[in-house]
Amino acid sequence: MKRIRQVQPMIGQAWTGRHVVLLHCTTNNQLLHLYKSYHAPIEPPRDNCAETLAQLLSIGYSLQAITAITPNQIQYFLVLE
Repeated sequence: MKRIRQVQPMIGQAWTGRHVVLLHCTTNNQLLHLYKSYHAPIEPPRDNCAETLAQLLSIGYSLQAITAITPNQIQYFLVLE
């Protein structure tokens, strides 16, 4: 079985199009999951949700929605255009 290695776009690479990131965090500021479109440029996420949000906002993502998914979990929906 052949394994396909996906290269993760990092900051500094040129990109085009629209990209989406979903962050799932606890109400205690802990990052649980980061989901992203395949070629979305990101920096390595931190365990601290606020720090991860700050990184994404600083590279140009905009916050589109915040949703409570359970009483203790929040989803942040960010888009980069």
